[in-house]
Amino acid sequence: MPVSSQVSSEEPEELVRFREQWLAEVRSKKKAPQSQDAGSAPPAAAFEALPPPQVLLRPATIHHVQAAIHHNPPAVRRLPSSIGPAPLGPALQRAVEVYRKAVQHEQRSELDDALHLYRSAFRMDPNVDRAYQMVEDQLQAAALASAPPKTHHRMTSSAATNVDAIVEGLQNVDLAAVHAPVARTRGEGLVTGTLAKLISSWPKDLSFEAEDEQEGVPIQLLPNELLTMILRSLDHLAIERFAQVNRKARVVTLDGSIWRPMVQSVLKPPQIPTEGEFEALVLKYMTDYRCIYIEHPRIRYDGVYIAVCHYIRNGVGENAWINYSHLVTYYRYLRFLPDGQVLSLLANEGLGPQQVIPLLKPSLRMKGFFIGTWYLEGTTVHIEDLLEPASTDTRYSFQMILDLRSRPLGRWNRLDFREYDSVYIESGEATPLALKNERPFWFSKVRSYV
Repeated sequence: MPVSSQVSSEEPEELVRFREQWLAEVRSKKKAPQSQDAGSAPPAAAFEALPPPQVLLRPATIHHVQAAIHHNPPAVRRLPSSIGPAPLGPALQRAVEVYRKAVQHEQRSELDDALHLYRSAFRMDPNVDRAYQMVEDQLQAAALASAPPKTHHRMTSSAATNVDAIVEGLQNVDLAAVHAPVARTRGEGLVTGTLAKLISSWPKDLSFEAEDEQEGVPIQLLPNELLTMILRSLDHLAIERFAQVNRKARVVTLDGSIWRPMVQSVLKPPQIPTEGEFEALVLKYMTDYRCIYIEHPRIRYDGVYIAVCHYIRNGVGENAWINYSHLVTYYRYLRFLPDGQVLSLLANEGLGPQQVIPLLKPSLRMKGFFIGTWYLEGTTVHIEDLLEPASTDTRYSFQMILDLRSRPLGRWNRLDFREYDSVYIESGEATPLALKNERPFWFSKVRSYV
């Protein structure tokens, strides 16, 4: 039976007439003479004039078509690079821009922001990833076409944007040192970094001003030389608190004569390898002694590093139906001395910090107390030859390797265990000890050991 008669018996007459009219138009198009070259594509208006055919395919037919396309993929005809990126609709362009920002965040390891932007881009257009890749490929092709023949490096538009942003940011950063307008007996008022750029924008004539204009400001009568002499007798915490008063106080506290004695008293062996390293360190920080004191790693002498450790031990009770567990707490103490000695104490929870810290001196004699030597190498603290002074016959010593950390910047208040070994003194053989229950040491300031 002919197809037309079979369709007419099952489908409406309007659909049959529409299909026959469409087939007639297709046959007339095929018979029309070709007015264009074989290699040129038909104008976009011809495709827009033809309505999409409403063809119903069975599942088996779809499977065969997909298999044929998989084995014989159609040739993809790429546009020449001179044409430029393909025009996109306004909505798709916005989606591509959002997708590009997501890629930039992902390259900077900002995964939360990248994931949020990816989701937004795909909600705007589900094919945004293909459009982005197409635009990037065309931009790469255009860049290669305009580049010299010997150039083999490729750079995407996003990478070029990142490089330009980095260069612009570096140009805006002023790393030059600025002399603070303070009392400098030897020209030691040098400030670097971001603080230097901030101070350079301040006026030269600064003063202390009272909140109430009717009240006087006695500190304003003191010359800068006398203020710096007073600040030299304070510790770094009191100096920084005074610097928060106003701009004048901040500028006065930046005098190098205040920070230089503090740096010289701290940064010497065993904090640094040799005495000669100090001058090299000063040149490295451009004689900004405050910056040296804050940023350079140092072990603190004004307190004790304490680690609070816990572990669970199974207990035994009279009732067999009940399991007993004991939470055991013990403390580790480390006190570093400027002469290269270190005091280590392991105590149980019966001796808390309030009872132990006043006793933590080289003259202490108790179980779990050791005396050793230490030195600092970068941010690595080496503790060696930990021996129990109360014992006369010692066969083993202990050694530690700790990582010095600062939370926040300038505190240098944390020590993390890296290695803990038991050393046989006669042979020098080191045996690693388990660090399962060990916790980091945190610094606690001590006002007095009396």
